Amino acid sequence: MKRFLVVVDMQNDFIDGSLGTREAQAIVDRTAEKIRSFDGEVIFTRDTHEASYLDSQEGKKLPVLHCVRDSEGWQIRRGLQELRKAAIIDKPTFGSTELGAYLAGEDLREGIESITLVGLCTDICVISNALLLKAFLPEVPILVDAACCAGVTPESHRNALAAMKMCQIEIING
Repeated sequence: MKRFLVVVDMQNDFIDGSLGTREAQAIVDRTAEKIRSFDGEVIFTRDTHEASYLDSQEGKKLPVLHCVRDSEGWQIRRGLQELRKAAIIDKPTFGSTELGAYLAGEDLREGIESITLVGLCTDICVISNALLLKAFLPEVPILVDAACCAGVTPESHRNALAAMKMCQIEIING
């Protein structure tokens, strides 16, 4: 059985770019260590928008241009991706059905022991992908490492962790 680590949107715009926060900057080294020491397969997701993002429903509700394909802000933080050979899944919105389908296929092929999520933002993309994976794979343990996640605010980070816990997603610290 395989173990997976999903590194959600550790991109420059979410760390110290247009939507960056001190909390996001604070988890970069811990996330790097998690990737380095993880005993299993690593997958990165990458929030991916086009230049027309501000015309989308999401862009109208979050009117900050970010993670535009091929921009510096769209890139995964230098040093993280280089730690492990890993697949990258570009996603046009918060959750990735492509990620869910890929892991469901892996579960059919080999069986998945567990899936751990880390990254940004706890209260938007991490929670969306954790719940999506729980729906695709209800019998596979889904874990979120709170020490390697950051939300838009510390309060919304805590709220997202509590919501995931209520949905039978295991919250770990480290």
